[in-house]
Amino acid sequence: MDGFQERLRASLQLRLSIALALAIVVTAVAAGAFSFVASFNEAHELQDDLLRQVGHLVEQQGLPLTGPLNGPRRIDGDEESRVLVQPLGMSAADGRSVDDGGALALPITLRDGMQTLEVGGEAFRVLVGTRSDGQRFAVAQEVEFRTSLALDSALHAVLPFLVFIPVLLLVVATLIRRMFAPIHRLAEDVERRAVSDLRPLRLDDVPSEVRPFAASINGLLDRVSATLTAQRRFVADAAHELRSPLTALTLQAERLGNATMSEAARERLLALQGGIDRSRALIEQMLALARSQSTAGVTRQRTSARPVIAQVVVDLLPLADARRIDFGVSGEDEAWVSVSALDFATLIRNLADNALRYTPEGGRVDIALRRDEHALRIDICDDGPGIAPEERERVFDPFYRGTNTATTGSGLGLAIVRTIAERYAVTITLDWRDAQTRRGLCARLRVPLAADAQ
Repeated sequence: MDGFQERLRASLQLRLSIALALAIVVTAVAAGAFSFVASFNEAHELQDDLLRQVGHLVEQQGLPLTGPLNGPRRIDGDEESRVLVQPLGMSAADGRSVDDGGALALPITLRDGMQTLEVGGEAFRVLVGTRSDGQRFAVAQEVEFRTSLALDSALHAVLPFLVFIPVLLLVVATLIRRMFAPIHRLAEDVERRAVSDLRPLRLDDVPSEVRPFAASINGLLDRVSATLTAQRRFVADAAHELRSPLTALTLQAERLGNATMSEAARERLLALQGGIDRSRALIEQMLALARSQSTAGVTRQRTSARPVIAQVVVDLLPLADARRIDFGVSGEDEAWVSVSALDFATLIRNLADNALRYTPEGGRVDIALRRDEHALRIDICDDGPGIAPEERERVFDPFYRGTNTATTGSGLGLAIVRTIAERYAVTITLDWRDAQTRRGLCARLRVPLAADAQ
């Protein structure tokens, strides 16, 4: 029940549907009750009119009233239409009942007009009249049959309400669902978007009542986009400005290395050069991250995957050779993907570089390609320590470095990978290379194929 109340508070569509359904049901019940009572009373009025018409015939036509003008009850007769006509004061002297053609035992003291009497344990509607010759007569009909006929008439009047209320509720629910469909489509559009997709929402199909809210969201998206753009520009400008002093430090360190110095001083110089190199690498990664997060540079084009991956392998072979790592590619010869060549190369290079750096000396790093109907699957697997399942989401955050690592790095490589992957709808999953020993890491990519390559 609590779940339903929560849904009721949260859903305008549900509240509107319930409110309209209650309004329809209450209105229909009230209208049905009024129609039932009106039809019931009208049926009684028609039956009284029937008695008046019969009384008028008896009075005007001068029918003889020496005995009851009703025969015995017919087995196949219509009880609702049986009307009893007899002189007033006549009794069933022969002992016959009304159903057998006998007379009603009505007292002669009855006043003229319409009245309801109980005779012999049965209720009768009786019209008493006086003819011009002074003879009084009675026209009667059993109340039970009158009531039955009136109920049938009233139920027939209410029947359309019973039939059309469920139909009307279904129609209203369908109409409400269709009227809210543009809002649901708008929500689905927002839900399908990547984190970096800050394009304005389309307002063509949005109802005018919701359009101001959607327009406000577009304004918020514009402000967020401007803020993110300013932040990325600041990071890029800062990294670019740091390039010059670091380059100068590198040159000065190289000149200092040519000078004569003690062994202790040279060790300190080597440490300084290593720090400068790491700072330069961090700045380059910051620039790469800023470029990858820039939505202005997105270019969707057909890229042949194999040559790009081969060039990445060639670029990283010196690192693999220095650490005696078996590094190579296997699988598909040709596959065209819907990613720009620069971004695709950055994507593969960062993953392969991570694999080489975390793989121990003498280990193995494999890049395997296989193609299905809609995507190129790329597995980059290494022999390193792997990443624990609880850390596999956090390692994509900027500057986060896992706990099970002893290598140096900037912590930006996987952040760049995720940014590019989100832009081109590339899915990335991390898994153990050897699930039994919980060693090694496999980064599995699913890259969409170019439209004409599927």
